[in-house]
Amino acid sequence: MNYDDFADLYDHQYDLYRDDLHFYGQLAERAGGAVLEIGAGTGRVTAHLTRRGAQVTGLEPSGRMIEYAQARAQREGLSLDIVQGDVRTFALDRQFALCIAPFNALMHLYTPNEQLEALGNIWRHLEPGGQFVFDLSVPRYGALNTVRHEGETFYAEGQRTDIFLVQRQDELKQRIVTEYYADTTTPDGTLKRRHYTLTQRYYTRYEVEWLLRCGGFESPRVTGSFQGGPLSEASDVMVFQTRKKG
Repeated sequence: MNYDDFADLYDHQYDLYRDDLHFYGQLAERAGGAVLEIGAGTGRVTAHLTRRGAQVTGLEPSGRMIEYAQARAQREGLSLDIVQGDVRTFALDRQFALCIAPFNALMHLYTPNEQLEALGNIWRHLEPGGQFVFDLSVPRYGALNTVRHEGETFYAEGQRTDIFLVQRQDELKQRIVTEYYADTTTPDGTLKRRHYTLTQRYYTRYEVEWLLRCGGFESPRVTGSFQGGPLSEASDVMVFQTRKKG
C-alpha cells in the first residue's frame, strides 16, 4: 500500500495516540543497544523513544510520511533517524538489540510469502538473542458495509473536517478494507471531500506464533494489552514479545 496520499489524514488521526508509548519506551530503555522501528509512519513512536534517549532508527516505506516525521522533529527540536525502505528488502549495515513494529505495522504484509520475507529480514538485522516486539489489532470490527462516523472531527483554520468510513471484509484473504471519506466544510459552507483507501491483513494469535517459529524466532509471550495480562475475548490488541534464535 502507498501511504503517501494517506499521510495527512493518518497524522491527524493518530498524533495523540498514547496507549503504546510507555510500553515501547520501557522496552527501549531495557534493550541495552540500538533499536529498529518498523513502520515509523509520521514519527509518533520514533520521537517518543528519541526523547527518552534511545538510539532508534525508523524504517518507513512512504516518503510523504517521512516528511511529516521530519516536520514533527523540527517542531519538537529533535533529530530523528528515519530511512525509507520496505521491511522485506531493506538492508542496513548494522544489527540491533531490539526491533519493534508498533501499531499494526505488520498488517501491510498481505500474503504468507511477504510475511516470511519480512520476518527473515528482521531476523538478519537483529543481534544474537535480539528481541522482536510488536502489536496487532484483534480482528473485531464495527458494522460492515455501512457508512459510520466514529467521532473523528478536526478543526483547523476555521474549517471543520468530519471523517466517515466504510469497512469491507474479505474473510478468505483475511483482509479488511477501510474506505475513508474526509469531508471538510469551509466557513462559507463549501464542502470538499477527500477519499482514502486503507487495506490491512489481519491475523489470528496462533497463526502469528506459527509464522514466528518459521521465521527463526522463539515461541512468543503473548498478552492482551500493553500492561500485560492474558489475551481474552475482551482484548483489543495482541502484543507479541519474542527473541531471535541462533
